[in-house]
Amino acid sequence: MTSDTDHDAASDSIELQSADAAEELARAELYGLLARLWIAPPDQPLADQFEHVVTQAPQAGGFLEAPWTALVGAMRATSVADAADEYDALFLGMGRSEVMLYASFYLAGFLNEQPLANLRGDLATLGLGRDESRPETEDHIAHLFEVMRYLIAGDDVAVCNLEQQRRFFRAHLQPWVGAMCDAVAAHPRARLYRAVAGLTEAFLLIETQAFDMIE
Repeated sequence: MTSDTDHDAASDSIELQSADAAEELARAELYGLLARLWIAPPDQPLADQFEHVVTQAPQAGGFLEAPWTALVGAMRATSVADAADEYDALFLGMGRSEVMLYASFYLAGFLNEQPLANLRGDLATLGLGRDESRPETEDHIAHLFEVMRYLIAGDDVAVCNLEQQRRFFRAHLQPWVGAMCDAVAAHPRARLYRAVAGLTEAFLLIETQAFDMIE
């Protein structure tokens, strides 16, 4: 995604300005990590990072502890080549993908349908547009996570605020990502990505409950 001010969702600088800023930074970083894992299989530098990352979630005993530990274990048990093979089998393949990663498929039954048009309208309102260097349409799960990261960590307070996060999440993530995660988890070839789906689903459940509390 690109913005009118040329901010990239994956590279915006983040300034901590309140007691809650560390939590917001953690949210933004997790959206960024999940976006990275859904857009492509992990490369060697990312795999190397998981060799040294802590196995516990930031809050011990929290809701994300078990899925985070599962992801760390899966990353350490999977080679880069095996991860690439798994990603290709699940999400690329010949012809139709085994598991779709696009909102339109889950919301309308087909790709490039009305949900994508609705999304494009909302992105335009936020001053965001498609990165033409990427082949995926804007409703790919990774792109939507990048938007959420931008809405959390960006420095344009007129756009990057809690209400915009809530609206975007409710409209473009909450209605379908659970079904996508269930499809990934049920696929017999899913190993690493079963763990990615588990963390994704758990994190979005927390986000859903948090947005429920502000309504």
